[in-house]
Amino acid sequence: MQTLTSKTSVATTPSQLTKILLSCGLIAGPFYILLGLIQLLIRPGFDIRVNSLSQMALGELGWIQSVNFVVSGLLVIAASVGMRQALRSRPGGSWAPSLIALYGLGLLGAAIFSADPSYGFPPGSPPGPANTLSAHGLLHFATSGIGFFALIGACFVFARRFAWLKEPVWMLYSLLTGLIFLIAFVGTASGAAITIFIPALWVANFLAWLWLSLVSAWLIKTLRDS
Repeated sequence: MQTLTSKTSVATTPSQLTKILLSCGLIAGPFYILLGLIQLLIRPGFDIRVNSLSQMALGELGWIQSVNFVVSGLLVIAASVGMRQALRSRPGGSWAPSLIALYGLGLLGAAIFSADPSYGFPPGSPPGPANTLSAHGLLHFATSGIGFFALIGACFVFARRFAWLKEPVWMLYSLLTGLIFLIAFVGTASGAAITIFIPALWVANFLAWLWLSLVSAWLIKTLRDS
């Protein structure tokens, strides 16, 4: 009986729960990217040169991207809880998890408030930008923007943490990911050179999701080694 109780307590230690939560961050990126790629194959009329992934939530199969936003957002929020536990009382231990959680909330907001049709998507939409910004389109832009800036901020906070840990490769990776995302998003939001900045935003999103997965994996490894 004593042995059974001991095994049960080991299986439910805070460290194990933290690893499970961080694993949500590990799988969030591949889940989001894979579901996005699948939609590129099955949604006619979508042009990655001018259309953002958020517009996939429009049209007949828009529910797929809405589910992508919701599931990915919940996974990111769960990961932020794991990060808070893993980074407790350490540099970045408060700001980084909070910013990651805010990014997760931004994803949920993007699921609730859809983007406006534009640049020919969904099929039948005007070939150029939307003539007017609807209320839900404005809220989509606001929630997405807050989420993006939160993720960018998290990259910079982790860059500072990795500098403190004397991890130059991780520091540079985090810093460059944040800078690339910042440039791509600001350029896209400005509406200038759309055929340059929209593809850049696609690349930035990929890099950021990859960064989140790798940082989550790194934190899991540090827990195992501790």
